[in-house]
Amino acid sequence: MPVRLKRPFLRLSPAERRIWDAYPTGAWVDLRSGDDETDDPANGAGWGPERTVRAEVVAALLLGARQPEPGRSAGLRLAGAHITGVLDVSDATLTGKLHMINCYLPGGVSLVDTVAVGVRLRGCEIARIGAAGCTVNAMLDLDGSTVHSGIRLDNAHVKGQIRFAGLRLGIGEAARVPDGTPKDVRRKLSEEELRERGHRYGQWALWAGGLTVEGGAFMRDMRVSGGLRIIGAKFLGGIYLQRSVITATGPYAIQADFMEAGAAELSSGFQATGTIRMRNARVNGVLSFDGASLRAPGRVLHLSHAQLDELILRPASIEGEVNLAYSRIGVLLDAPADYPDGVYLNGLVYEALRGSAWSVADRLTWVDKDPYGYRPQPYEQLAAWFRKIGHEQDARRVLLAKQRRRRHTLRPAGRTWGRLLDLLVGYGYRPWLAGLWVAVLLAAGTGVFASVPPTQIDPEEVRVFQPFVYTLDLLAPVSVFEQRGAWDPVGWTRWLAWTLIASGWILATALIAGAARVLRPGPSS
Repeated sequence: MPVRLKRPFLRLSPAERRIWDAYPTGAWVDLRSGDDETDDPANGAGWGPERTVRAEVVAALLLGARQPEPGRSAGLRLAGAHITGVLDVSDATLTGKLHMINCYLPGGVSLVDTVAVGVRLRGCEIARIGAAGCTVNAMLDLDGSTVHSGIRLDNAHVKGQIRFAGLRLGIGEAARVPDGTPKDVRRKLSEEELRERGHRYGQWALWAGGLTVEGGAFMRDMRVSGGLRIIGAKFLGGIYLQRSVITATGPYAIQADFMEAGAAELSSGFQATGTIRMRNARVNGVLSFDGASLRAPGRVLHLSHAQLDELILRPASIEGEVNLAYSRIGVLLDAPADYPDGVYLNGLVYEALRGSAWSVADRLTWVDKDPYGYRPQPYEQLAAWFRKIGHEQDARRVLLAKQRRRRHTLRPAGRTWGRLLDLLVGYGYRPWLAGLWVAVLLAAGTGVFASVPPTQIDPEEVRVFQPFVYTLDLLAPVSVFEQRGAWDPVGWTRWLAWTLIASGWILATALIAGAARVLRPGPSS
């Protein structure tokens, strides 16, 4: 015979009576049948009244309808129940832990602005969870659960860990209108307003801007339809998404601008379809994409203006552009081939480059992949790193490549002068080329003037003609050996003499220009 109680609960079902009696001691109430298929909460709609519990009964217990027994820790520990209605304990301080296993909650859970000891909903089937502004003093555990219509955790504070391992998460229709919208307001929304709100909220499976998690956020093996919006979130113990699969329904798989984390593991089989945006993020440990599969139209990874102690960017596959512009990275572990669709590098500063074997040519190809075209800073940063590790020759090679790349951005006159500088002295980074040109011209002049000697201008002056010294004096911009004014070339050799004089001036100018370029103050020096 049902037990009669004072309002608001005039009667309790047998299942509710068991929960009511167990709460003061925190004892478990298990309503499961023992058959795995029957007990699957995905089949919870077919469970009978012997497993049905009203949400308001659960809420009343959590809000203090029954006091704990002396010396015992009160709490709701329930397995295999069908909770009817919305489990709404918003704006309250819960007196005991909430721990459910394999329960079916088609009405969802509301913990908005709630203070809870601990919340554990493991292996449950839940319509949606709204917990904006919630404070959880211990663990928030959704391991193995399915949440069909999204989770709201914006500005929540979890003092323990978040455990979402194996969570199945979708957006559904309920996520399209935010928590806290009164029913009368919902009815008044126009179709256009509903579409606009759907655009804002409907693409996010997890809406958690401003979330703070003091322990680790263990979110491995999740399957998410929709995006994770964690702008400004703080994961002091790190966030771990190994083997999770996120399929975006909007442009972003993850939007984590201004996120702070002790570490971030999007690795070991992690898959994302949609852009991962972490602009201005700060990771005090490792941000790893090792073994990840990333795909998005256009920009697949947006890490501009970020501060990272270490970035491991060795994905199993990647489709889309990568943006590392204006970021500061301690150690960058990658391979130049890991950016098939381009990489934004302007303003990027790194202390060390690591990864599998690659050549200077590979890194130059990497720098040239910037979709915006030539930018001097990536070359200067790469050269500075080569100099830092003592590879001066490689640094010069990078800076020479920079000048050659820059030449394509100049006007025709500038391109012509650039080609001449490159040919003669390698823009100053290959000064030995000038010596080679001098040797070739000196040999040619010496041979010609030995065969066709010039005539002496002053026959009365006693001189002995030396073709080598005469050629050398022609090549010098200013006559050093006083041979140029003493001998006059004859016939066609006049053209050779004029060519040698002009070449001397050009070589001297190129050497001066190249030296000024190499020795000027700045990152390239």
